[in-house]
Amino acid sequence: MIGRLQGIILEKQAPELLIDVNGVGYEVQAPISTFATLGQTGTVAVLYTHLAIREDAHQLYGFSDKGQRTLFRTLIKVSGVGPKLALAILSGMDVNAFAACVHAEDVSALTKLPGVGKKTAERLIVEMRDRLKEWQAPAPLWAAADQAEQASVDSMLQEAEGALIALGYKPQDASKMLNKVSGAESAEDMIRLALRNTLGR
Repeated sequence: MIGRLQGIILEKQAPELLIDVNGVGYEVQAPISTFATLGQTGTVAVLYTHLAIREDAHQLYGFSDKGQRTLFRTLIKVSGVGPKLALAILSGMDVNAFAACVHAEDVSALTKLPGVGKKTAERLIVEMRDRLKEWQAPAPLWAAADQAEQASVDSMLQEAEGALIALGYKPQDASKMLNKVSGAESAEDMIRLALRNTLGR
C-alpha cells in the first residue's frame, strides 16, 4: 500500500497530478482543496495517498493531510458514492464544514456540492453520522503528528541550507537547490541530492 508520496511536481492539471519520486512518475488524482496547498511545477509536494485497485486500473488519490484522506476513505464506503464524487465533495467543502453539515443535517448545503442531489445528501447524513465519530476522534493526534513531521522537515531544511551556505552558495541559491530535492530522509541526504542535481552527478 502506498500511503505517502514526497516528490517533485512534474505536471499539475486538476484533478490530475504527476509526481516524480526518485525518477518514477506517479499519476495522482486530488481534490481542488489539495491543489490549493501545492506549489508550482518543479517544487516538492507531500501527499497522503489512497490506492484504489480495480480490475482495469490502479488509481492513486492524493491529499494534503490525513484528515482529508480519512474522510475520502469514509465517503467511498457510502452507498452510491464513488471516488469521483468523494473528490468533488472534498473539492467543494473542507473536512470541518462537511462534519458541521452532517451534524446539523443540512441537506441544502450538501446539495450545493457538484453531483450531490437531495437523496444523496440525505443518505450521506444518515450513513456518515456514526462514521463521522470514528474519524473525528483521532483528529488531534493526526494534527500533532502532522505538526511534528513538518517540524522535522523544517529542521532538516534549515540544517541543509546552512551547510550549503557554508559551502559558499548564496542563501537564495541554496533554497532553490533544496526545493528541487525529493525523497530525502535526512539533512545529509538533502545536501547530497541538492549538490548532485546542481553539479549533474
